[in-house]
Amino acid sequence: MIHKKLIVPLFLVLLVIGIVAGMKIQNAISDDKVSDQVKKFADVLGITSRYYVDNIDTQKLTEAAIRGMLDELDPHSTYISQEQLKRVNEDFQGSFDGIGVEFDIINDTLTVVSPISGGPSEKLGILAGDKIVKIDGEACIKISREDVPKRLRGPKGTKVIVSIVRYGNNKVIDFEITRDKIPLYSVDASFMINSDVGYLRMSRFAATTYDEFMQAMNKLKGQGMKMLMLDIRGNPGGYLEQAFRISSEFIPKGKKIVFTKSRTKEFEEVYNSTGGSFTELPLILLVNEGSASASEILAGAIQDLDRGLIVGETTFGKGLVQRQFDLFDGSAFRVTTARYYTPSGRLIQKPYEGGKYMHSMKLDTLEGENILHDKDMNNTKDTTRPEYKTSKGRTVYGGGGITPDYFVKLDTLTSYTVQLRRLNLFYEFVENYLASNRKSIENNYKTYIEFRDKFNVDDNMLSNLKELAGKRKVEFDNTAFNRDIDFIKISIKSQIARDLWGNEGNYAVFISNDEQVQKALSLFYEAIKLMKMD
Repeated sequence: MIHKKLIVPLFLVLLVIGIVAGMKIQNAISDDKVSDQVKKFADVLGITSRYYVDNIDTQKLTEAAIRGMLDELDPHSTYISQEQLKRVNEDFQGSFDGIGVEFDIINDTLTVVSPISGGPSEKLGILAGDKIVKIDGEACIKISREDVPKRLRGPKGTKVIVSIVRYGNNKVIDFEITRDKIPLYSVDASFMINSDVGYLRMSRFAATTYDEFMQAMNKLKGQGMKMLMLDIRGNPGGYLEQAFRISSEFIPKGKKIVFTKSRTKEFEEVYNSTGGSFTELPLILLVNEGSASASEILAGAIQDLDRGLIVGETTFGKGLVQRQFDLFDGSAFRVTTARYYTPSGRLIQKPYEGGKYMHSMKLDTLEGENILHDKDMNNTKDTTRPEYKTSKGRTVYGGGGITPDYFVKLDTLTSYTVQLRRLNLFYEFVENYLASNRKSIENNYKTYIEFRDKFNVDDNMLSNLKELAGKRKVEFDNTAFNRDIDFIKISIKSQIARDLWGNEGNYAVFISNDEQVQKALSLFYEAIKLMKMD
């Protein structure tokens, strides 16, 4: 008879043995299932290679099968060829020659996630969300990620025509783009909007982003910055580590910034702030549909921890974590291993089914003031989205993406003004204008701030622009022209500032007519009040 004292230890030993045995059996079954499918594919490939009517490229077929398999999983698991992998690394490390867009394949369509700041596509007016349907007249629906750089990149100075379908416009718009060297700086501009508010625009999270960010912040601090407007509109993301380090600069030490959940425990991580130099600085973030991934991690942490206000439009909703696995031939593949969650537990990823997104994150029903997140302007709630609480008890919405504290939708441009941008007529006009007026402007305006505040685009300049547009076969539309007059004027003015003072001059002038920026400026009192809430 077994002594009673031995019963419990013996039971535990048997339990452990049972668990281990069960795991091994499960692994064996799982391995058998995988082995069966590998054999199945090998049989099909071997038989096809042997008996198909023509010679076949087995490497091409294998890569197509891998892509097809990953496409069944989610929108972001993907195969990367050897050539493409080199280009992917370039995107976050150096520079390249091309048209200057961040892209994704969404529902089989090549979609612009964001034009790269300062690149030729941005200058022509290509926007986040534009769908490229043709390249040099050839349809590109169902184009692979690997083929996109082959079609869009090329030596500096060469041209490519892309045909675009834009949200809200049924017509296909052709853009002739001259390829150029695409710089990969992260901080596009940093300057003082007024004596108290600093402005910093950050276009990506690359290898040098944190260093660029700190350099810009220290410059602004030295210029007397008391509040910060951080513009991450159109920022498609990048390195999580860079977003984490920047978030830590604003968030007190020990606070949770983001965490991941996975079926595999080793892929679950929690990122807690290490603390930084700007944890007491009043803060407003500008976001839009082009703000994705690492941008959403930053915005979600700032909002959930009531560290600042979010202004603009609902973000993209990219919250899947990919791990890259290198293959023997220099190629690689990325497979989703986890999901990102904000500190309150909100899933950043918007809904998808297989490789397709189920809907856009545009939230027209929530447009308007929503600082307290308890109602919108019409006292109606979006009942389709789950609710969460911030650290100070405010309600925020889940369901994918980051919903702003204050929704400000920018007006769409008329087709007349779209043509002016598409044909690069603002740039052409300014080049002609500066040919005879550069010295006068340089003598009269010593800084871009002085130029911003005092220079006016007069009627004579507008008449010359209309005349130039007419020569380029753009039929004048008086109603459209008058509707977009403020945008047309600021586009001319900011292009002059870009030529004379670079990116900072351009942004300093352009945002002076930006509704989202102007609204954010009026909300700093609310941001300060939020920081002091108990």
